[in-house]
Amino acid sequence: MRTKTLHLSALLGVLCTAAVALAAGSASGRPVRAYATITVYAASSLTDAFPAIDPSEKYSFAGSKALATQIANGAPADVFASANTAIPAQLYAKGLVGKPVNFTRNALVLVVPRANLAGIHSVYDLVKTGVKVDIANSAVPVGSYTLQILENLNLTTQVLANVVSQETDVREVLAKVALGQADAGFVYATDAQTVLGKVAVIKLPAWAQPKVTYAMAIVARSPNQAAARAFVARVLSKAGQARLLKYGFLPLVKPAAQLVPKIVKPATSP
Repeated sequence: MRTKTLHLSALLGVLCTAAVALAAGSASGRPVRAYATITVYAASSLTDAFPAIDPSEKYSFAGSKALATQIANGAPADVFASANTAIPAQLYAKGLVGKPVNFTRNALVLVVPRANLAGIHSVYDLVKTGVKVDIANSAVPVGSYTLQILENLNLTTQVLANVVSQETDVREVLAKVALGQADAGFVYATDAQTVLGKVAVIKLPAWAQPKVTYAMAIVARSPNQAAARAFVARVLSKAGQARLLKYGFLPLVKPAAQLVPKIVKPATSP
């Protein structure tokens, strides 16, 4: 009887301690975590926005294609967020992630160094002899979107002739232009905002813009399905969407409510 009494007292002590911790968290205004910390693999263009939505998670930012390859090779990611819808769809078709959901949009702009020594004032100036253009390679979303814009503008051959480098993600393009290593580069509007003191932004014709939609999915092998689902819900929430808008992203055409994916089962090994 004494042993049972001690066990009961210990249990009550733990519960009281937890209650005090919860109360303290609420009183301090800090969110109380109900789930384990997860690892989010996300496109480079989300480097600033995602930590602002949830600073407590672990993030790995890089080109969407590179991250997808890592996930396919078994990297310990819980959530994958891509700068397009095609790459998550490919992983979903292979059973590597749950059904993707769209969560935000973006647009492309042209950036030039502040000094603008090449005299670039519109996208049509990129065809001038001697202009050094930097783009992302076509395997990553921003590179694919760049090629779509050039095709829509009927400038593909002329501009690609002036391309001096192709990068693996949008932040690399931005960095080279900001450092003056290229006369111009195509990046997302959200990325351009992060270095406005070092680059000038040139808008591209709205009619030539491709549909830049971002999608995210829960990794099938994640051991933290509930926590991953909670993260997706935070991004899709009113507060999460407002934070994305603050960082320059565009709202979805349709509301994202009711789109939080169900918990997915890990893919079975062959």
